[in-house]
Amino acid sequence: MDRREKARKVTEALEKEYPVAQCTLSYEDAWQLMVSVRLAAQCTDARVDIVTAVLFGKYPTAEALAAADYDDVFSIVKPCGLGASKARDILASMKMLCEEYGGTVPDDIDTLLRFPGVGRKSANLIVGDIYGKPAIVCDTHCIRICNLLGLADSTDPVKVEKQLREVVEPDKGNDLCHRFVLHGRAVCIARRPQCDKCCLKAFCDHARSLPDA
Repeated sequence: MDRREKARKVTEALEKEYPVAQCTLSYEDAWQLMVSVRLAAQCTDARVDIVTAVLFGKYPTAEALAAADYDDVFSIVKPCGLGASKARDILASMKMLCEEYGGTVPDDIDTLLRFPGVGRKSANLIVGDIYGKPAIVCDTHCIRICNLLGLADSTDPVKVEKQLREVVEPDKGNDLCHRFVLHGRAVCIARRPQCDKCCLKAFCDHARSLPDA
């Protein structure tokens, strides 16, 4: 089958396997998602949720966080790793959000990329989850699984995003990427994929290459 047909079948299989597709970070507002996804770099979502419960409890609005003391924010976010750069980016992005955008998180990727600490993965997540626009969130699970499936042939997130946009239905992309995360954590685990239990094994280049496939 061609890549577009395979993408359709993969999407359908994952929709059946994981009916509920949603971001695994906890947030209530768009600005909170912007902060959370910055903290999630090289950190688990579970740890981020613990930290943001404290951070958002102390600074409940973007304006409050923009005016926060760097040392205090650093002390709160330090458990997520890379505390110095994350604290700087969070404060700078919240200040920019309040001063230039009136506290409203932009709804397009190019504008979001102007914010400190916001890359394409974060921007796609925001426009997809907050605004329901077509999005492809290329995290490590998505990239790894798409390469195993033969839907992508690169580890470069920008290239994988482009390849997926060519074959995935625009209104399916955001949820599909959430399902890749769920599947990557539950079954297609890095270095020890459980291919015998995988709902995608019929479409997977890797699974078909195994000796007992």
